[in-house]
Amino acid sequence: MEEVMCYIPENLEEALAIIDERDAMVLAGGSDLMVSGANGTGVNPSFSRPVVIISNLPELKGIKTREDGWTEIGALCTSSESAESPLVHPLVRSAASQMGAVALRNSATIGGNIANASPKGDIPQPLILLDAEVVLKSIRGERRMKVDDFILGAKKTKLERGEIISSILIPPSDLTHYYYRKIGMRRANAISKLTISIGAEVRDGKIVDFRASSGAAGPKVIRSHEAEAILVGKTLSELPLFKEEFLDAWNSAISPRAMPEYRRGATRRMLSYFIDRLSSGAEEGRIE
Repeated sequence: MEEVMCYIPENLEEALAIIDERDAMVLAGGSDLMVSGANGTGVNPSFSRPVVIISNLPELKGIKTREDGWTEIGALCTSSESAESPLVHPLVRSAASQMGAVALRNSATIGGNIANASPKGDIPQPLILLDAEVVLKSIRGERRMKVDDFILGAKKTKLERGEIISSILIPPSDLTHYYYRKIGMRRANAISKLTISIGAEVRDGKIVDFRASSGAAGPKVIRSHEAEAILVGKTLSELPLFKEEFLDAWNSAISPRAMPEYRRGATRRMLSYFIDRLSSGAEEGRIE
């Protein structure tokens, strides 16, 4: 039976030193890493590098609102904790609450879901719509960048040797209307076939901000600032006049090989539905 070298640091400083010195892999909830290294029932998983178990580090836990109004979510916060916290934006709470089974949500961490960079990952999609950022720490210091910039593609990120995700920062949101939908092969415990988040800020009958992001639609979450700009500044009564232009621009932003036609069609219908609800004067809050 192959031996796995594991370290269990007592604090974040010790963890960062081990990760840097040993080029160790980080294990938090283990919902992705343990599966990727699985060798079968009763057999130790295989890992190409030493493993640092960080699940006990208090520095990486907790959810709070900072003085600048940003919401800070510790990288070790589980999907269940994110889904249940009133401090977390409703779009992220929706995604977290529909992520797999209860047991998975109780162990999978928000930091791990981002670092895994799966095209079908549930959490990055609404975070990208909200312009959320990741905080990266190492013995050399700290970096911040948008989640959209951090994830380069399928299983590819800008995480450098010796770094870990320490927290996620979500800026204050003025979105007055929002919509989330996950499509899978069944109603629960399903891997995403398609996810979408849409948000808009409406003031005095005019679109001040419009955003949309789609997951499981390509190598990374799709968001088109160019398409969004088509609707910004338009009045609610003008939305039907620009809807098709927006939908075509959104569709053009997606690689022809990135999304099968049924996903393109479903995405178009959900975006169209949201715009129609806005133009008809939907009440503020979640659009069902």
